[in-house]
Amino acid sequence: MEIGFETRGSGPVKVLVLHGWFGDHAVWSPTFPFLDEKAFTYVFPDYRGYGASRALKGAYTIAEIAGDALGLADRLGWDRFSLVGHSMGGMAAQRLAIDAAGRVQALVGVTPVPASGVPLPPELEGVFASVVSSDEAGRGVLQASLGGRYTPAVQDFILRHARATSTPEAFAAYFTAFSKTNFASEAAGLKAPALILVGEHDQGVSEEFVLATFPGMYPQAVLEILPGAGHYPMLETPLHLVSRIEGFLKRHAGA
Repeated sequence: MEIGFETRGSGPVKVLVLHGWFGDHAVWSPTFPFLDEKAFTYVFPDYRGYGASRALKGAYTIAEIAGDALGLADRLGWDRFSLVGHSMGGMAAQRLAIDAAGRVQALVGVTPVPASGVPLPPELEGVFASVVSSDEAGRGVLQASLGGRYTPAVQDFILRHARATSTPEAFAAYFTAFSKTNFASEAAGLKAPALILVGEHDQGVSEEFVLATFPGMYPQAVLEILPGAGHYPMLETPLHLVSRIEGFLKRHAGA
């Protein structure tokens, strides 16, 4: 069984879009009406244990996400492609861009977890780990990642999506994957132009955290703040997010 995916567009520039921890690829659906489907072909895969790949068992690691995504590119006949990755998917996109450096044209990390992972103090690690079974913990994590700016219905929407589209086993394992995986020593292997988009109000992958991690690993990366967004700009500011992604890819991937 191979991972499932959704395709949007039929343009010459091929893009794999990797989702985050809270839910499958449908978290990107608010951006769909605004994608340039003549210039780009976007493919949105679901990881093992999520969405269309929910029944597919695995090790639930960052390396596995990257390997499955590369296998999907092979299956699609894509010799060259670009990557967009959100949060945990941003970490997987870095892994893939290192592993397939000769094939990746450009990378956009959207509020991405760095290759060094997310070291958490024990009490905060306990909160994140409990999200798999505690809606209260999930709401708290989401509230912080969104900057505490929205009504509870917003956190509930994202949490319901995560619960409906992922298995508890996969959801729990992927937290360990993105928080404890560290391949920063291999960061120099990422040769592609990179754009790192940071939500202005994101209290998790904050501007301070990004500035402390990404420039040292990827000197070629361009860092940009997304005004009005927290950790989920595809939900919060989809028009602006698409404009920044496609503007960068058009410059660096030949659109």
